[in-house]
Parts: sequence; structure tokens; C-alpha cells
Amino acid sequence: MGRIVYVNGEFVPEEEAKVSIFDRAFLFADGVYEVTAVIDGKLVDYEPHMERLHRSLKELEMGQPIPDAELREMHEQLVERNNITEGLIYMQITRGVAEREFAYPEDAKQTLIAFTQVKDLTDSAKARTGIKIISIPDIRWHRRDIKSTGMLAQAMGKETSKRAGVDDAWMIEDGHVTEGTSNTAFIVLDGNHLVTRPLSNKILPGITRRSILKLAETGQISFEERLFTIEEAKGASEAFLTSASSFVMPVVEIDGEMIGGGQPGPVTRKLREMYIDAARNE
Repeated sequence: MGRIVYVNGEFVPEEEAKVSIFDRAFLFADGVYEVTAVIDGKLVDYEPHMERLHRSLKELEMGQPIPDAELREMHEQLVERNNITEGLIYMQITRGVAEREFAYPEDAKQTLIAFTQVKDLTDSAKARTGIKIISIPDIRWHRRDIKSTGMLAQAMGKETSKRAGVDDAWMIEDGHVTEGTSNTAFIVLDGNHLVTRPLSNKILPGITRRSILKLAETGQISFEERLFTIEEAKGASEAFLTSASSFVMPVVEIDGEMIGGGQPGPVTRKLREMYIDAARNE
């Protein structure tokens, strides 16, 4: 039996889920999305994800098809109906179905879909060994702070890294790291000092990023938000990335050069453990 998914107010088997070919997300990538992790059957960082959703919708002058309370109920129902202990919930809101015209339609009915994915988040093999990445040019648009469904450049980056035989890529613009293809980039300097790029329209305001910076304060780990180069990252004592689907993932190689000792470092391991503990106790 397949998954139960959500489409415009109904929970249906995935085989029966349908969206119109005239949906603006399909025609123009005119939609936004959020991915929320699930641990022990509970939603992780749910409220911050909804705050970011509200911001993305506002920036695109897009409405919200159902109230916040119903959105939360929908998430919890998906967890229950699919018996999800650990994994992800993907939710997408589009401007809706309308005749193909570039300007925003005035009376389109919005589309809301959501589905679950089973994934081992807390006991990840790659988190134990670390991952390898490459650097690539950042070719995306200039409103990366909106969590838009327009992800073709990121998909191209993922494919480039796969063909290079590595796990992911960090994107470079004007000589500095912006972010990963679907994650936030961090480096550790001098053994106990985090550096990550400051928020702007150049990067997505990562929810896991925000949680990690809060945990760094409680864990007596100093940090600063500033630009850094890929060369600085290669010389760091540690590097890692954060996202809702990977939590804190160690990076042990960049462009073929080993980072630190070529294995997950103590700061990265500590922050990953702190994040998972906090998520379980949320």
C-alpha cells in the first residue's frame, strides 16, 4: 500500500493524487514550499518553518489557502496516517490554476499539496563518516531568501556533484561561498569558532541554521556571521552543512582537499548531538 498524501483538503492514496497541468507551479515555478523533519513521530522546528512560509508567501504577494491551525493538523495527520516515526514532510503552496499568463491571476484557487518521506535522520551513515563536496558557480536568481519551488539551478548543482563522484556542492558568487545546493554552509576556525554567511537575499534563511546558532550560544561555541571564501573553507579545522533533511552534516573534503583530519570534527559532532537532543525534547 502506497503513501497517503494531501491534495487540496483531501487525504488520498498517492496513486490518486492529481494536480492540473495549468497550475502555475508547473508553468512558472510560481509556488513556495517547506520541508519539516519528523523524529519519534513529532514535528521538528515546526513553528519556525511556518514563520518562513508566511514570509515567502508575503514576498510573492500570495495568499495562504488554509489557516495555520489546519496546516498543523494536516502535518500531524500525515504523520499518523503514514505511521511515520522518522522522516520528512514536504508541503507546497502554489498560486493556483489559471490560464497561462505571466501576470498574477486575480481569482485563481490556490493549490496545497503535502506528502511524507521515510528517512533515517538521526542515525545517518554519512553523518558518521562525513561527506565530500565540490565548489560550483552560483547561477541562481537574486531572491534566494524566498523558498521558491524554482530549484532548477540547485538540481543542476546536485547532478554536477553526482557526476564528480561526490555528495554535494557549495555555490560561489563574487569569490565567496553563498550556500549549498539545498543547505547552509558552515566552517569552524581555530577549533571552536563558527563562521557562516549572514542572512540577505543571497541565501535562504535556514531554519536548522537558526537553531544551530542558538545551540552554539548555549554550548559555549563562538560564532560570527560573515562572508568566507572556498579557500578559507579548505583551510578550516572543520566544515559542515545544515538543513531540515540532514540536520548537521560533516564535510570532510572540498574540491579534493581534506578538511581537518578527514573525519567529522568535535564541534560538528557536538552540535549534531545537541540538535537531535533538542529536537527530541521539543
